[in-house]
Amino acid sequence: MSALLEVRGLRRSFGALKVTDDVTFSVVEGEILGIIGPNGAGKTTLFALLAGNISPSGGAVFFAEKDITYLPAHVRARLGLARTYQVPRPFSHMTVFENLKVAALFAGGLEEIECADWVEHVLEMAGMPEARNMLAGSLPLLSRKRHELARALAMRPKLLLIDEVAAGLTDFEVDEFIALVRSIRETGITVVWIEHVMKTMLTATDRLMALAGGKLIATGKPQDVVASEAVRRVYLGA
Repeated sequence: MSALLEVRGLRRSFGALKVTDDVTFSVVEGEILGIIGPNGAGKTTLFALLAGNISPSGGAVFFAEKDITYLPAHVRARLGLARTYQVPRPFSHMTVFENLKVAALFAGGLEEIECADWVEHVLEMAGMPEARNMLAGSLPLLSRKRHELARALAMRPKLLLIDEVAAGLTDFEVDEFIALVRSIRETGITVVWIEHVMKTMLTATDRLMALAGGKLIATGKPQDVVASEAVRRVYLGA
């Protein structure tokens, strides 16, 4: 299968600090790629570079064979690249339905007349149809995380970047999110997922990538990456 995303020598520095250091990888259409690494490894900065929230210091990003290295986030969204955030960022004063409608209109490129049916479909997919008329700011933790994922899905992405949705959830809730992400992949959406909850990375991903100090230190089958000497050294010490 062809690569939907190609990252070549991506770098980002803040002064003398290299946060993303010559990172190269690709994501094949239809796969779930997991990204692990200790705090400060550069994972969220990498997502910000991919989504267009910040610009790189060097390197290149290609999406569906198009060079998007310096395109702004809203243009990437229209091309089919969406992301979630560790801390959900809804319009708190608007309902769940209204939040998803905004995403569908302005990032998903839908016309007003098309939005209602699409938003209802996304609410069903995310498992929260009963919350459609609730204010987004009033949602409990699990629903906030589902809503963050649903807003990204409402953008009609080809590639979805998921940033630590499982943090703070119970084991049962983590299992629900694993099932949800798998169902998202079954709709044809490619997924790149950052997570500290190792259960998600070992059971839901096709391939795993490990970062440390802004560098890519391992990539391959999930069990192999977690068992690798480089990853064990980063997490456990020599």
